[in-house]
Amino acid sequence: MAKGGSGFEKRLEAAMPKDAPPNGGAWPEAVPMGPRRRVSEMQAKLHRWAVADPGRRFDDLFNLVHDPATLLAAFERVAGNIGSRTAGIDGLTVADVEEHVGVPGFLADLRAQLKTGSFRPLPVRERLIPKPGGSGKVRHLGIPTVADRVVQAAVKLVLEPIFEADFLPVSYGFRPRRRAHDAIAEIHYFGTRAYRWVLDADIEAAFDNLDHVALMDRVRSRVKDKRVLALVKAFLKAGVLTELGSLRKSHAGTPQGGILSPLLFNIAMQVLDEHLHRPWQQGGSMSTHARRVHRRRKGLPNWRLVRYADDFVILVHGTGDDVHALREEVAEVLARLGLRLSPSKTQVRHLSEAIDFLGFRLQWSRKHGTNQWYVYTFVSHAAIRSVRAKVRALTPRTSQHDLAKLLRRINQITHGWAAYFQHAVAQRTFDSLDHFTWCRLIRMLTTRHRWRWGDVRRRYVMPNGQWRPIAAGGIELKRTAAIPITRYRYRGNTIGNPWVTETT
Repeated sequence: MAKGGSGFEKRLEAAMPKDAPPNGGAWPEAVPMGPRRRVSEMQAKLHRWAVADPGRRFDDLFNLVHDPATLLAAFERVAGNIGSRTAGIDGLTVADVEEHVGVPGFLADLRAQLKTGSFRPLPVRERLIPKPGGSGKVRHLGIPTVADRVVQAAVKLVLEPIFEADFLPVSYGFRPRRRAHDAIAEIHYFGTRAYRWVLDADIEAAFDNLDHVALMDRVRSRVKDKRVLALVKAFLKAGVLTELGSLRKSHAGTPQGGILSPLLFNIAMQVLDEHLHRPWQQGGSMSTHARRVHRRRKGLPNWRLVRYADDFVILVHGTGDDVHALREEVAEVLARLGLRLSPSKTQVRHLSEAIDFLGFRLQWSRKHGTNQWYVYTFVSHAAIRSVRAKVRALTPRTSQHDLAKLLRRINQITHGWAAYFQHAVAQRTFDSLDHFTWCRLIRMLTTRHRWRWGDVRRRYVMPNGQWRPIAAGGIELKRTAAIPITRYRYRGNTIGNPWVTETT
């Protein structure tokens, strides 16, 4: 190994116990050699040691954060994000850094600032994004500078494998190898097993109101290195440059848009996960099927939390009164984090009334023509309105956009949307979206070319009576209904992470 690699190993060993177990070949050969491979091996060891000793607090992590391999891997992640084209308050994008500054010099300067302690995060640039649904409300998005994004990504590379050892299987948002579909599959799984009373919860401005003291206490439970703790706190306190140009201090919350923010939020929300999932842990009152059956015979409820970042539901095998009691417990736990449930949006519902979660609508319903009841997963009405609004915005009657470019953009929107919802009962929804999109385009073309219906038929109806797809410049309108509907299987506790393989 080269000298740089030896130094990296020494820094890693300084952060770890001397008697820690070996890595054991936990990393797949798909990870290329070089900085990325070295960072992967570092993460594997951190995760392995965190799992081996749940109470360990890790020291000397700061040297791993500013290691050249970590910073280079962090820059690659930042450059690979869509947000790389967006500048922070300094006006620099990733492309500017690559073309005018140079990546080696940029990272060397950043590393020097970190080592000397002169690095200071700049305020994030605020951007207000309208929330979906036409409510008129906005989401506050914070855009850090490229340098801050790289350092945040480096901190995440070091901290994530440590805290992933503690995260529970009921949390799905912004975690490696987990998706929204896993959360939906879990609701479907437990809903079919009599967990049909639901606390459909909504936290008011969760990312904006998270208490910094409570969050840092959770970070300290695993991190002993004061320099890393100071760096995390500095990002929390960096402030916000509003769209009006005024600087707003950050007394609470973690900005949406920061690379580190989702991990920090999950670390804080672990308090709720642990409180509600404790009975499911080994030896708990709900840890086995027999114990859960025994509780129901005694009239006691069983429950299961399913959380995706700040969105969560609690499924209850019990009564509506049991859900109301759990709601009070949840409110008390969230209060410790500076958070509160929205009184108007948090509801107690039965699954037969349907709930919307992550764009899906889940409902316990009778199968047509039978007396059998099942939990069905549909596309929510709000998600359908949202994609139709996007198509409608692209196809005004008087549009003069190039048809080929327009078709390419519509295909991207509708097929990306349909790929997300292809695991729902969505065939009729896809057919309806295809019909809506076709009608919008034909309406636009008839106005542009002053066609009558006969002109449309002569152009798009083939001799056999079938309709040709709308096409231009080699691009044709694709049918979302052609995307196959497949069932997404519930994976439960079998979901792995990037740092553990089947051979470990």
